[in-house]
Amino acid sequence: MTADQLHQDFIPLARELTGIDLPVYEEYGKNPLDPVIGLGAPDVRVAFFGRDPGRDEVQHNLPFIGAGGQKVRAALYRHLYGKALPDFAASVEVGKMFFWANTVPYKPIGNKAWSGKVKKQFQPLVADLLLHTWRGRDIITLGREAFLWFAINQDRAVKAQLEEFWERDDRFETSTAMTLTARDGTRRELRLHPLPHPSPLNATWYNRFPDLLIARLRQLKVTTDNWRID
Repeated sequence: MTADQLHQDFIPLARELTGIDLPVYEEYGKNPLDPVIGLGAPDVRVAFFGRDPGRDEVQHNLPFIGAGGQKVRAALYRHLYGKALPDFAASVEVGKMFFWANTVPYKPIGNKAWSGKVKKQFQPLVADLLLHTWRGRDIITLGREAFLWFAINQDRAVKAQLEEFWERDDRFETSTAMTLTARDGTRRELRLHPLPHPSPLNATWYNRFPDLLIARLRQLKVTTDNWRID
C-alpha cells in the first residue's frame, strides 16, 4: 500500500468529519479533505507521533512545523549537529531524517483534541500509515493524547498496560512496547518512548522538553551516521 493510496482512503472519512477548521484551510488555499501527512523515508529508524496539525501545518502541508514542532526540530538539530537550528529551511531538512504522523491528520477548530470517537474512526488508517509506509519500530510520542492513541482498538490488557505506564513518574525516561495491527492483518511490535507535548502552553514541561528529547535520541543512538535502518 502506497502513501498515495492511503491519502485517498482518508478523504471519505474527512467528508463526514465535523469540526475541521475550514477557515484556516480556506485562508491558505488548501483542500480541507487533504490530510496533512508528512511521512518520511520508509527506512528511517525513529518516528514522531503527535496529536493533530495546527495552522502552520496546514499552511506548509507538513506536520510538526509550527511552534511546538519547531521546538522538536530545534532539539533534533542541536543533538545531531551540535549547534542551534539556523532557519526554517534547516528545520524542514532535519525532519527528513525521521517519520512523522498524527492521531488525526486534520486541523480541528480551536486546536482542541479530536474526540475519542473521531480518533477511533481514523485509527485503522493511521495504523496502516505506520505499518505500510514505514519500516521502523521506535516511536517518540508527544503528549498524553498521542501516547494513549496506541490503546485505541486494543484489548483490555494492552489498554491497561499503556494507561498504567502513563501514570509512572519515570514515563519520560523509560519505554514500553505494544503490537499494532493494520487492516490487512499486518502486525509489528512497536517501542513507544513518550515525551510531554512541546506546546508553549505546557508550562510544566516546556522548558525541559529539549533536554528530554535529546536524552531520548541518545538512548536510541540516533546520529547523522545511524538514522536509517540497517
